[in-house]
Amino acid sequence: MSSRDPDVMQTLAGAAQVLSEQERESIYDSINELCNPQTREAALLELSKKRESVGNLAPLLWHSFGVVAALLQEIMMVYPYINPPTLNAQQSNRVCNSLALLQCIASHPETRTSFLAAHIPLYLYGFLHTQSKARPFEYLRLTSLGVVGALVKTDEPEVINFLLTTEIIPLCLRIMEHGSELSKTVSTFILQKILLDETGLSYICQTYERFSHVAMILGKMVLSLAKPKDQSARLLKHVVRCYLRLSDNPRAREALRQCLPDQLKDQTFAGILKDDSSTRRWLQQLMKNLQERDGGMMLNGEAQRM
Repeated sequence: MSSRDPDVMQTLAGAAQVLSEQERESIYDSINELCNPQTREAALLELSKKRESVGNLAPLLWHSFGVVAALLQEIMMVYPYINPPTLNAQQSNRVCNSLALLQCIASHPETRTSFLAAHIPLYLYGFLHTQSKARPFEYLRLTSLGVVGALVKTDEPEVINFLLTTEIIPLCLRIMEHGSELSKTVSTFILQKILLDETGLSYICQTYERFSHVAMILGKMVLSLAKPKDQSARLLKHVVRCYLRLSDNPRAREALRQCLPDQLKDQTFAGILKDDSSTRRWLQQLMKNLQERDGGMMLNGEAQRM
């Protein structure tokens, strides 16, 4: 259906009280222009600017004929520039505007389930595999992570169940190790949200290999954050929360007693946590959890290898 069809127009009616008739007409026109390759770039930019102010934009995009296909076409058009890495700034900005609209769809409760059922996040994983540190690629990775971050922010089990069937955990771990500070922060937030789900925690702690990979990357991040030039209170907050959640699993708790970095046990981060009461409280709770002996089983009997 087009953006002028009754069902789509009814979807926008919820925003009628805050949008003028001229603004609604502008949104209709921009959505229709997405389906025209000649007008798509300008329409992407215009709609990406309005995604925060138009509450029902996501259902409009999802139910308008050809729009999601056009957004996916924009994504696939840059695949040839990923390897070898030749993506330029204009291409990156354009595809990131498409990703911003997909993030809008991923965030909305009326479209999220359909978004997952269509496996649309998988189209973004090729971007998360990139390793070029050039700005166009960093922007592309960060915006792609934003789509996944919008999904996990909802705390819905169906989101975690979907992500666990994909390669999102190793992708996030690689970015946590090698990405920019902002990309590391979003990746760690995604891992944190997966861990906070019972199924996610069980999945990561199910085998020694999965747990040890997560613990190794978190440990490397702590060592890096201990360097004065790399300290980031925001990133440390997510790292500590991941450790605290891991300590809720008896087998992971037993392993952490042997592999938790010393920098989290001493006063290394006292300065940057001075004004962060919540992270200090999480760190204190982590120490308390690790001090309590509960006779928990080791992860497949392998914790001593940590």
